Amino acid sequence: MAGQDTWKKISPWVKNKFILTGFLFLLWLIIFDRSNWFDMISEIRAIHSLESEKEYYQKKIDTDNKKLHELKTNDENLEKFAREQYLMKKSDEDIFIVEE
Repeated sequence: MAGQDTWKKISPWVKNKFILTGFLFLLWLIIFDRSNWFDMISEIRAIHSLESEKEYYQKKIDTDNKKLHELKTNDENLEKFAREQYLMKKSDEDIFIVEE
């Protein structure tokens, strides 16, 4: 008799086989399925991270294109770049490298 009393105390929506089956199906989809909720959250985070990296590299490309345009159009900038980056010098100059 004690088992029947506890069965009567359970609400009727829990006893409904369609609701119970639907709940188990949702539980399966959220936790055990190949494209479960946890994997989707981690993939969304990865997408956001990649989008922020894309923005960074797009800005970097834009600044490099501007520098390249300046180097191609102005000989003084080209000479300055060659001296700073490749330590090029004129024949009558001495170069002193100061490292911090």
